[in-house]
Amino acid sequence: MAGGNQTSIFEFLLWGLSERPEQQHILFLLFLWMYIVTVAGNLLIVLAIGTNAHLHTPMYFFLASLSCADILFTSTTVPKALVNIQTQSRSISYAGCMVQLYFFLTFGDMDIFLLTTMAYDRYVAICHPLHYRMIMNPRHCTLMVTACWTLTNLVAMTHTFLIFRLSFCSKKVIPDFFCDLGPLMKVSCSDTHINELVLLFLGGAVILIPFMLILVSYIHIVSAILRVPSVQGRHKAFSTCGSHIAVVALFFGMVIRAYLCPSSSSSNSVVEDTAAAVMYTVVTPLLNPFIYSLRNKDMKGALGRLLRGKVSFSGQ
Repeated sequence: MAGGNQTSIFEFLLWGLSERPEQQHILFLLFLWMYIVTVAGNLLIVLAIGTNAHLHTPMYFFLASLSCADILFTSTTVPKALVNIQTQSRSISYAGCMVQLYFFLTFGDMDIFLLTTMAYDRYVAICHPLHYRMIMNPRHCTLMVTACWTLTNLVAMTHTFLIFRLSFCSKKVIPDFFCDLGPLMKVSCSDTHINELVLLFLGGAVILIPFMLILVSYIHIVSAILRVPSVQGRHKAFSTCGSHIAVVALFFGMVIRAYLCPSSSSSNSVVEDTAAAVMYTVVTPLLNPFIYSLRNKDMKGALGRLLRGKVSFSGQ
């Protein structure tokens, strides 16, 4: 069936989270709990930052943007997976699959770019503290986030358009619980050589260039921190960066495993790929609120005031 002639009648079948019927009820409850906690936790971070004037700084502006992206990122895949488990259906329409792919790539890449922006923010704050207010002023921060959204949309549109031109055989099972580039190329009946090249070079650039920039930023940050004479000063600097390093390591580790490490079409490989996908699409957004709030006194204080109903929209 040609990509240009496919209609909403055409459907894919998703492999899902597990093929074992006895596990479906447990998986439904587990993923429903994780989704609720993810949305609630990230929403609390956004509200805590938005309602506390003391947190209206570049670092927390980027953190609030990351929390918004995480809510949207998780909402792209998990609700559909929950519906499929509950209805005992593995189908997704062709149009629904393309829409899910586009938004998944958009919000997933947004996470990557925001984590890079946050690393740059910490680099400027620690390595160039005297110029921090000038470099990371509100206008520059807004421009950086706008640039991130623009780049993610361009990348997502490129990949989605290239997938749209492929042909798919009916009743093909996508080896994942959502529509992603690699699994879709595996079930295509047409030549995917161009898609694979674009995924290798464009996808590799979107993942590896930000990762290298983060790595370089933290090499400079660690070097600067080690030169701080005060033990208390070093501890404070490391504590502000520790949570970001933990999130970066978890997220990029799983993304690199999923996109840049080859996998076969065997059953064991599908299970491993699905597990890796769950880690960066569900577990990382779930852990982010805990990692950033538990390691940050300002966030813990803001969340405490928010939950007690004490909010301040001004600096007084």
